[in-house]
Amino acid sequence: MLGSLKSWLTNLEGQSTWIAAGFGAFVLFFLGAVLLGIHWSQPPEQRGVDDILAKTGPVDNGATIGNPTVSTLIFITQTLLEKPGGYLSNDVTPPGLWLDNMPNWEFGALVQARDLARALRKDLSRSQSQSTEDADLVVAEPALNYDSSKWFPSAESSYYKATNSLNSYQIRLATPEEGAQFYARADNLRNYLADVETRLGSLSQRLSASVGQARFNIDLAGDPAANQSTIGVSERVIKTPWFEIDDVFYEARGSAWALLHILRAIERDFGSVLENKNARVSLKQVIRELEATQQTVWSPTILNGSGFGVFANHSLVMASYIARAHAAISDLRALLVQG
Repeated sequence: MLGSLKSWLTNLEGQSTWIAAGFGAFVLFFLGAVLLGIHWSQPPEQRGVDDILAKTGPVDNGATIGNPTVSTLIFITQTLLEKPGGYLSNDVTPPGLWLDNMPNWEFGALVQARDLARALRKDLSRSQSQSTEDADLVVAEPALNYDSSKWFPSAESSYYKATNSLNSYQIRLATPEEGAQFYARADNLRNYLADVETRLGSLSQRLSASVGQARFNIDLAGDPAANQSTIGVSERVIKTPWFEIDDVFYEARGSAWALLHILRAIERDFGSVLENKNARVSLKQVIRELEATQQTVWSPTILNGSGFGVFANHSLVMASYIARAHAAISDLRALLVQG
């Protein structure tokens, strides 16, 4: 009897040791995953046009018209794929599985890359509406529009495909006999900025909805003959759910980060157009507002205080910068028309 009790206690002690070891391993894994997730959630640094050209551009260092803009698009795509942690939006394992701030940041930057790729294919590489599309851009634009959350086939493989096609287009730009073109004209820039203006307007509205807004229906304002498929209510309250507030904030932050780099490259490529229209300072103002969106967030969480309350509302601060950039782009587009 005594021997049986002693054997039982020995087995229990051995099981307790295994349980403690397993629990310790789990705690270490969890802490490591948390620390790694914090590291992966840090946004990439900003880069100047010259730094981007040195990293992704061909040997002409930006002398070819269009090279800075194409290099910047390649840089944005490569950053999404090669930053710490890589591309996280389609991760199925920890810590990427439970991260949400960086995937939303990635989506905001990706949307800007997609818009620029579409502008390159539709306008910037073509002299007129009946000219032929560039073969490399025909591949790159749909490749960037691949489902950002797809794990298999992976989104990364499609985005690498887009990068390779953009690299080919970039090399052809610097080789006159290859026939690739980039047209730095006022109408092309105006068309692209119209898309940017729409994106920023949407982000501004979504950010402002963090505290809830009563909005009138102005869908048909200004056109008495206009109509729509479904009649909307005259007034409604728009409010972002509390668990989506940080998602919208980081999407706007990623979008502004990518757009900031794109507009710096555009200032280089469209320099003569901007000077002719006396519009360079307007573009610089847009860049200044977007730079402000990249300031360090010192709070560990995105706060959602009321508009004039005790606590900060990070979404409203971001909305202020985005709205001012939106207004400056509207002014810039008007200058490109009038000069």
